[in-house]
Amino acid sequence: MPTAVTAIPPAPSALAREHFAAEFGFETDCWDVHDSLARGADFVLLDVRGPALFARGHVPGAINLPHGKIVRSKMSEWPKGTIFVTYCAGPHCNGAARGALRLAELGLPVKIMAGGITGWVDEGFELATLP
Repeated sequence: MPTAVTAIPPAPSALAREHFAAEFGFETDCWDVHDSLARGADFVLLDVRGPALFARGHVPGAINLPHGKIVRSKMSEWPKGTIFVTYCAGPHCNGAARGALRLAELGLPVKIMAGGITGWVDEGFELATLP
């Protein structure tokens, strides 16, 4: 008798490969963001949470831009072609997806940092705070 895992068989390998390969176009992870920031980031990291949460702890180098404030006029501050990476509190929060959707609707290239603040801390990386 199949379990809940095997009751629906896995997708064919070719379809699974296509699916998982595509995910890298939509998201990155905390480790890669950390490494890229250390080397000189070629993207803008957006913390899309509110200012109070940002002040209590954020990824060093991130810019606070709550997802509700992502509008064309604000985004025109960056050169055309700038890549954005959004993050929020973590896997239990959909703020990063909300911010990424707003950026995509503006025609801007975007990825999500999977794990958000929770993932960042889980990796052992430090947070910056504001006074």
